[in-house]
Amino acid sequence: MREPTASARRIARATRAIAFLGSLCLARFASTRASGIRTGKPATATTVNMTKEAMQGKVVVITGATSGIGQVAAERLAAMGARVVLIARSEVRGQAVLSRLHERAPGVAHRVHYADLSRLTEMKRAAAEIAVAERRVDVLINNAGALFGSRQVTADGLERTFATNHMAYAVLTHGLRERLIASAPARVVNTASNAHRFARLDFDDLQSAQGYRGFKAYRRSKLCNILYTRELARRWAGTGVTVNCLHPGFAATRFADQSSGLFSRIVRIAKTFAAISPEKGAETIVYLASSPEVAHVSGRYFYRCRAVPPSKTAQDDAAAERLWLESARLGHIN
Repeated sequence: MREPTASARRIARATRAIAFLGSLCLARFASTRASGIRTGKPATATTVNMTKEAMQGKVVVITGATSGIGQVAAERLAAMGARVVLIARSEVRGQAVLSRLHERAPGVAHRVHYADLSRLTEMKRAAAEIAVAERRVDVLINNAGALFGSRQVTADGLERTFATNHMAYAVLTHGLRERLIASAPARVVNTASNAHRFARLDFDDLQSAQGYRGFKAYRRSKLCNILYTRELARRWAGTGVTVNCLHPGFAATRFADQSSGLFSRIVRIAKTFAAISPEKGAETIVYLASSPEVAHVSGRYFYRCRAVPPSKTAQDDAAAERLWLESARLGHIN
C-alpha cells in the first residue's frame, strides 16, 4: 500500500479539524437539549447566605486554578470563606492566583503546591504534602485538564492526555482519601465534559497508541472522568464523602492553547463564537463544592447546576469498575 501524499495528509488533518469544530458545536447543542436541561433556580438572599455560611472555614483543594474556570471557582470559594489550597505547575501563575485569593479573603492562609499533573510521582508527592500540611480537606476539585494535538508520552509511559486528565484525578483523590473521609461530610468534584458523549473506551489501547487524534483522546479522558466518578461514589458510599462530576460548558479559557498547527487555530476560532465566559463555566463547580442542595447527592453528572444523564456508555458499571482496576494498576494505587 502506498504512503499517503503530503496533500492527502493535509486534507485529512483539515477534515479532522472540521470534525472537531463540528463536535464542539454539537456538544454545546446536545448539552442544552439533553433531557430538557434547564438552568438552576435564581439564587435568593437566603440560599446565598446559607452557601456562604456552609463554606466558612472549609479547606478546598483545587487543580487547574491558575486560569479559566478553575481560577474563577477558586476566587469565588475564597470570597465565600473557604481556605483554598492550589496545585499548580507554573510558579509564576500560582503566585499570581495566590495574590488574588489573598485580595479576596485577607488574613486567610491560602496555599499553593507545585507539581506536574501529568507525572504520577509528582501528584503523589503533592497529595502527601497536602495530607501532612492540612488537618482536614473538605472539598477536592479535580479540574485541571489539557488537550494535545500530537501524541506525547510521559516519563511514566502514559499518553499525556490520559495521564493529565484522568490519572491525576485518581492519584490525587487516592492520596487525600484519609483526609477527606476524616473531614466528612466532604466532597469530591471532578470536571468532565459533554464531549464524552462521542467517546468509547478501548481497554486494549487506553494510551491511544493506534491512530492518535487529539480530540479523540480528550473525549476518552472525559468519559474516564465520569466512569471514575461513578465507581468512586460506589466505593465510598457510606463514608460521608460525596463524589460528583460536571460539564462546565465550552468556556473561553486557555484550553488547547498549547496545541500546535491547524488544530489549535480551529479551537481559537471556536472560542470566538461558541464559547461561554469562564465566570459562567465556573458556576457548576462552585455549586457542587458548596451548595446545601447537593450535600447528599453522589455519583451524578451535572450541567448548569442540574443533574443530567450522561451517555449510556458513561453509565456502564462494568466499564467503570474495569477502568478503576486498570487505573489502580497503572498508578500503583493500593
